[in-house]
Amino acid sequence: MENIILTGYMGSGKTTIGKNLAKRKNYTFVDTDELIEQQQQRSINEIFAADGEQAFRDMETELLRQLIAERREHMVISTGGGMPLRAENRQLLSHLGKVVFLKASPRTIYDRIRGDTTRPLLQCANPMGRIEEMIAARTPLYEEGAAIVVDVNALRQSEATQEILRRC
Repeated sequence: MENIILTGYMGSGKTTIGKNLAKRKNYTFVDTDELIEQQQQRSINEIFAADGEQAFRDMETELLRQLIAERREHMVISTGGGMPLRAENRQLLSHLGKVVFLKASPRTIYDRIRGDTTRPLLQCANPMGRIEEMIAARTPLYEEGAAIVVDVNALRQSEATQEILRRC
C-alpha cells in the first residue's frame, strides 16, 4: 500500500509533520488517536480513565485492522505514541505502508510538551523522568518497526518533512 505511517514518542512532531507531508503529496492525513476518539465518542483521557490503557491499546489494534481491510491508499497516518509497542501492531503498520520513526531526545520532547495536560501518561510528579524511562523502553521497538528513522532533534518541521519525502 502506498501510505506513509509516522511513529514516535508524543511530541516528536507526528501530527505537524504528517499534515505537511499530506499537503505536499496530496494525500489524506489521518490521526489514529482522533479516529479512536470519533469512534468511541470520547477523549483519549476519558478512555484511559474509564477503561484503562489495555482497552485503549486493543482499540488501536482494531483500528489498524480496519484501515488495512478498507485498503485505503494515499494516506499519511500519524499514530499514537504507544501504538508500535505491540508486536502485532508493528506488523500491521508495516502492512499498511512505509513506517517512519521520528526520533527525538527526552529533552526535545520535554521542551515541546511540558504543561500539556492532554497527555495522560505524563500526569505525574516527574514528567521528565517519565519521558526518559518511556523513550528508553520504546526506542528499540520504534526502530524495529520502522523502515526509515529520521532524527528530528536538530531539524525544523519543514526540514523533517523534506527528509521524509526524499527517503520515501
